[in-house]
Amino acid sequence: MIDGFIKAAAATPEIRVADTDYNAGKIIDLIHEAAKSGVKICVFPELCLTGYTCSDLFLQTTLIDGAMEALRRVIRETRDVEMLCALGLPVRTGGKIYNCAAVICSGKLLGLVPKTYLPNYGEFYEQRWFSVPERGMNLSVEIFPGEWAPVGQQMFECIDVPGLTVGVEICEDLWSADPPSRYLCQAGATVILNLSASDEVVGKAAYRRELVAGQSARMVCGYVYADAGDGESTTDMVFRGHDIIAENGVILAESRCGRGLTVSELDIGRLSHDRLRMNTYKMENDTERCGTLLCSVFHLPIEETTLTRQVAKNPFVPSDAHARAERCSDILDIQCYGLKKRLEHTDSHHMVVGVSGGLDSTLAMIVCARTAKMMGLPSDALVAVTMPCFGTTERTRSNAVRLSEKLGARLMTVDIGESVMSHFKDIGHSMEDHDVVFENSQARERTQVIMDIANAIGGIQVGTGDLSELALGWSTYNGDHMSMYGVNAGVPKTLVRYLVDWYAETCGDEDLAETLRDILATPVSPELLPARDGEIAQRTEDLVGPYELHDFFLYYLLRWGYPPEKIFRLALYAFDGEYDRETILKWLKTFVRRFFAQQFKRSCLPDGPKVGSVSLSPRGDWRMPSDAVAKLWLKRLEQLG
Repeated sequence: MIDGFIKAAAATPEIRVADTDYNAGKIIDLIHEAAKSGVKICVFPELCLTGYTCSDLFLQTTLIDGAMEALRRVIRETRDVEMLCALGLPVRTGGKIYNCAAVICSGKLLGLVPKTYLPNYGEFYEQRWFSVPERGMNLSVEIFPGEWAPVGQQMFECIDVPGLTVGVEICEDLWSADPPSRYLCQAGATVILNLSASDEVVGKAAYRRELVAGQSARMVCGYVYADAGDGESTTDMVFRGHDIIAENGVILAESRCGRGLTVSELDIGRLSHDRLRMNTYKMENDTERCGTLLCSVFHLPIEETTLTRQVAKNPFVPSDAHARAERCSDILDIQCYGLKKRLEHTDSHHMVVGVSGGLDSTLAMIVCARTAKMMGLPSDALVAVTMPCFGTTERTRSNAVRLSEKLGARLMTVDIGESVMSHFKDIGHSMEDHDVVFENSQARERTQVIMDIANAIGGIQVGTGDLSELALGWSTYNGDHMSMYGVNAGVPKTLVRYLVDWYAETCGDEDLAETLRDILATPVSPELLPARDGEIAQRTEDLVGPYELHDFFLYYLLRWGYPPEKIFRLALYAFDGEYDRETILKWLKTFVRRFFAQQFKRSCLPDGPKVGSVSLSPRGDWRMPSDAVAKLWLKRLEQLG
């Protein structure tokens, strides 16, 4: 919880119908088992102290009293467990019986939340036994002598963990047109617990999963769903214990094994950040809908939560092959439609790309070729320009030529060596001094050449720089930093690689695919320093660090607003066994320094399409002063060692 993570569990105990003492024992066992795993929030199924399938036994005083005594036993025997637990039981008060969730923590009953929607269709007959409190009713139950607990809609706020406020709904509540979680979340709840008894019929599990994931996304919340399982009566229904933990549309953990614990970690900081950035997320108390919400507070110890949830090394790239292929197709379509609109608006019929034999220009070429085909333009609408100079190798040059030929582009070669040397002579710069002037002069000359060619043929120069380079400022100001339309501006380097690889697999041309695979195997380099024995002398990742790390840092800094120490912890977890602590910390510091120092390049960024949830466009997602200081971020990293 130090980093905003809290371990939650959906628990399905083995029960016996109407055997409340047995059921209490099994629930207590699972609470202690969960505590050993570091769980701090645990939810049990609907009516689990009695069994959901008691039918008319719910009208028996003996069962109701037995359920209350079983609740007292659970509270007494978990008094030393620092965990918020919600478990279901029938509660008699005010002359009626209510289907309730009892919320307990460290030996105290915080409150009882009644079910809002009672199904009375199909196989369900809850209105035969239970009631729904009328709005404004002040109900309470004496759990121990002199110790009363409120009965009604309420929330539970942890005063030790910023942002952790818990709301409760019960089974059918989620399936209704206006779930209680809607107004609970709008009133501030970040985690919803659902105590459920949802029977199994064909196709229901998939729909249940969609409901839980969808509601967690709509409400920007964590959602922990515990379902009834082993021991419920099979007279007319079967229960399998379909437990689900979701966070903002993503299923973190799921089980259908009938009993036991399903555990994962909810990221409260992530949820709170997303609500902050979404100005359409309406925060208010819906008093007309639910009356005045009660709020109880509880304590949980602040400690580091051991992570078990998946943290992807490449957060921009889906791990599932099918989803990855679909993502690649969608991104290329977005890039192509963006470029198509720009060509139509400017009445341009040619696209000019500086092709280097590297990944970024390869992706830009693919986008241009697809766009030309989409628009029905002739093959020479794409003009590929190679501009060899001091650092160009035979491998990259030949790959650039083969790529251009296979894509049907009109190929031009402009050797810029003499022009750059003439420029060095004009400004009095030595050819032996391989400093920033030596490098940037080549980059700016290349940009001038391709822009002038575009002007000469009535076309536009298509930029190749990617999102990762924009974040690091790894581009020459007014050189490769500038273009007439940047098709790769929203694509991080790790994703560029997958896009090119996907195209190689799907293009249907083995010769083209072979060229693309060799480009993929070529070290990333701007090739601005003289080659050594015909090989690339300047490797980008040796200078600024691995792009897979920088893309990881970028995603969690911009998309979720994580502080640097939380990004560092997640990187250690995600890249365990690949990078050591010192290496990750070194490159995270580099990322932060460069990200702040290079904002001036992003402030005058050319147009280009957004393709994912992270963008650095100064006209869209990211507005930052060019002279902002990184001191606060770096200070927190220095404290890590």
